Amino acid sequence: MKNQVQLITYVDRLGGGGLAELRAILDGPLRGVFGGVHLLPFFSPIDGADAGFDPIDHTQVDARLGTWQDIKQLTGSLAVMGDVIVNHISADSPQFRDYLAHGAASSYAGLFLTRAAVFPDGASEAQLAAIYRPRPGPPFTEATLASGERQALWTTFTPRQVDIDVQHAQGRAYLARILETFAANGIRMVRLDAVGYAIKKAGTSCFMLPETYEFIAGFARQAQALGIEVLVEIHSHYRKQIEIASRVDWVYDFALPPLLLHAQAFRTAACLQEWIRIRPRNALTVLDTHDGIGIIDIGADASDRAGRPGLVPPAELDELVEIIHRRTQGESRRATGAAASNLDLYQVNCTFYDAMGRDRRGYLLARAIQFFLPGVPQVYYVGLLAGQNDMALLARTGVGRDINRHYYSPAELESQLRTPVVAALLELIRLRNLHPAFGGAFNLGDTPAEQLALYWRQGTHYAQLEADFTTGSWRLRASPWGGRGVEYVCTDSSVLQR
Repeated sequence: MKNQVQLITYVDRLGGGGLAELRAILDGPLRGVFGGVHLLPFFSPIDGADAGFDPIDHTQVDARLGTWQDIKQLTGSLAVMGDVIVNHISADSPQFRDYLAHGAASSYAGLFLTRAAVFPDGASEAQLAAIYRPRPGPPFTEATLASGERQALWTTFTPRQVDIDVQHAQGRAYLARILETFAANGIRMVRLDAVGYAIKKAGTSCFMLPETYEFIAGFARQAQALGIEVLVEIHSHYRKQIEIASRVDWVYDFALPPLLLHAQAFRTAACLQEWIRIRPRNALTVLDTHDGIGIIDIGADASDRAGRPGLVPPAELDELVEIIHRRTQGESRRATGAAASNLDLYQVNCTFYDAMGRDRRGYLLARAIQFFLPGVPQVYYVGLLAGQNDMALLARTGVGRDINRHYYSPAELESQLRTPVVAALLELIRLRNLHPAFGGAFNLGDTPAEQLALYWRQGTHYAQLEADFTTGSWRLRASPWGGRGVEYVCTDSSVLQR
């Protein structure tokens, strides 16, 4: 993966077009800004029950966006990442429809995970209660086959997303075909979606088991043999992120967004400093993604009976969630938890810019810290444009995460790119991409708890970021490069000046 800032985007929500139009944007107003792009689900269909994360056909590009040839053309100029949705497939898929029609005689009977396959002798209430769930309610859906037989199927996320038996030969073949299709079309990075739930075993939490780690390692070897790097997407206790990082190419730093919000809300960098000291270096840093802002990632281990502590004290974590709700005048509360369908128990649904109370100075500091941490930064398209909560889309769909999945028209895109905060963010991205210091050695400065100092040095080149969380002030300096010196100071109006 190129050590430059990457874009995360839906194909049709950044400028309102398909793959050809997105390529024109990346070659036009965003030319030279990004070293790669993570294309959120572009499979058929993009508008299912979960915005493409419930594929009917994972190996087909939705015709409304374009073709595999369009993907190939994009890979000619940018590194492209795609999602491999490991845990489930759409209930409208031809494979599942064939299973409903023919039951055990279906060619795809082994592809789908039944409750009986995990609990052949039945499940006790204690066993069912031990299953770790991203959403409330049991992880099963009763399906009636054409014969009249009823089967309890695993549906970890929604009844429209039917879990795959990844340990069955048919499950392995299904996932191998996706990898081979991606490799043949120039995709060299994949993100394993919902992989923490892929392995189910009686008497366990069915989440991030030792067998899950083995599955991830095996899948990574299979992908790497095809020239594909693997990013693992798991929201869980921070120690699990550290553990999984040693087994794959890349992990997300999901702890960073809430830690930055915590640092600015409580005027202390103590928890953030501790994380910087121990975090894995093979991380993709994010402040926002297509999902909500993770809370579980800095909290106590909910799946551990011993209750391993988190990075932030429980009372402060609870207060942080309330601070976000207050900053958004309750908009995030309306999109989170029981207030919205397709809900997540461990995330707050909100744009990151709104979670910061639209504080431009604080937002640019958060981005600067993101870019200064070791790893490869990714910027979500809504965050790139300092996007605000889309309450109209939330009202229309009732899906909490849609608050942060706005459809930008070409005119909106052009307008947002001209705003001071976005212009300043683009300057920070270019600095991170091109300054030689970021190819060198990183150092965390020894500062008081309310301050943060981050340094990079390579030869005579240096870049340094110093922030004071009691005042919100910060300064970025870098050695002369490209014929000029660099110094950024965040003023009261929060516009970077050089």
